[in-house]
Amino acid sequence: MKSFQKTAVLILTFLLVISIIPLFAGGKQEGDGEKKYVLRFNHVLTEKDPYHQAFLEWSEAVAERTNGNMVIEVFHSSQLGIEEDIIEQIRQGANIGQNTDSARLGNYVPGIAVMNGPYFADSIEEVEKLNTLETVKGWKQELEDTYGIKVLSFTWVQGFRNMLTNKPVYSPKDLDGLLIRSPNAPIWMESIRSLGATPVALNYGEVYTGVQTKVVDGCGNVYPATYSTRMYEVLDYLNETQHIMLINFEIVSSEWFNSLPAEYQTILEEECEKAGLNVSKKIMGELANEAKIKLQEEGMKIIPYSDIDIKAFKAASDSAYEALGIIEVRNQIFKEMGK
Repeated sequence: MKSFQKTAVLILTFLLVISIIPLFAGGKQEGDGEKKYVLRFNHVLTEKDPYHQAFLEWSEAVAERTNGNMVIEVFHSSQLGIEEDIIEQIRQGANIGQNTDSARLGNYVPGIAVMNGPYFADSIEEVEKLNTLETVKGWKQELEDTYGIKVLSFTWVQGFRNMLTNKPVYSPKDLDGLLIRSPNAPIWMESIRSLGATPVALNYGEVYTGVQTKVVDGCGNVYPATYSTRMYEVLDYLNETQHIMLINFEIVSSEWFNSLPAEYQTILEEECEKAGLNVSKKIMGELANEAKIKLQEEGMKIIPYSDIDIKAFKAASDSAYEALGIIEVRNQIFKEMGK
C-alpha cells in the first residue's frame, strides 16, 4: 500500500510540474489552443534612443497582425549580452534577434562589409535599392544557408557619421596624427585610417572618458547620438564629413525563422522593414535638425559639409576598400546601382 501511495504521489507531482512549465521550443509556446512564438530581441542602444521606440512599434505591429500569437520582447542596453555572443546564439538556432551592422556580418561573408564602408551610400533611397541587387541577395542567402543568420531588414539607417574633434577639419590632412575612436572591426578601422587619422578600438560607452583621458582625440557619430551622449562637453567641433552612412541590420536565426508559419514570416519582415524606414527618415530629418540646433546652443561649432573637401575625402577612402581587398566588390555594387 505504501509503495502504491508513493508511486501515485510521484505521478501526480510529475503531472503538476509539466502543467506549469511553459513549453518553449525555439521560441514556440502552446496556449489557448494556439501556437505562440516568442522572439527575444537585443540591441546595444539605450531605452531613450529612437531605435528602441521603433523596435517597440515593430513588436506592437507584429502582435496586432498575428492576434498576439507572435511576441517580440525588446531588450535595450545589451541586456541579453554582448553583440558577438548573441550572434553566435542566433547561429545555433535560438529565438533571439540582434540589431547589428555589416561590419560584423562581414566576419562571415566578407563582401557584405562594404555596406559600412566610407562614402558607400548617399541616401535612404540608395539603401532601399541595395535590397534589389543580385550581389546583395547572394550575400543574404549565404548568411542564411551557410551561417544560420536571417536578415529581416537593413533599412534601419542612423544617419551620417561626422567627425567630432577639438580642431576644425576641412580635409584629410587635418586628421593627420589624431587618434579617432573606432569599433573593433576591420572595415571601421580601415575607414578611419583611410581618412587620415589613426583608429583606436574603443567600446562605444567609453568614448566620453576616452576623450577626457586623451586615449582618443575624437570619434565619429551621428547628430542625435552626439547630443544624447553629451559629446559637446568634451569635443568642440562637429565636422560634417558625412563619411559613413550608418546602416543597421536586424537579424534572427534562419532555423528559428523557418520554423514559423509562412504568414508570420511575411509579417515579421514587412513590419521590420516598415518600422526601419519610418525611424530612419525621422532620424535623418527632424531629429538630426533638432540635435544640430541643440549642439550649437551648447557651444559646439559646426563645420558645414559645403566647407569640407569632400572630393579629397572620397578619393582617400578608396584605400580602406583596397586594404581589405574589397574594392572590386564595392565597384560591382556601384555598377549594379548605376552610381
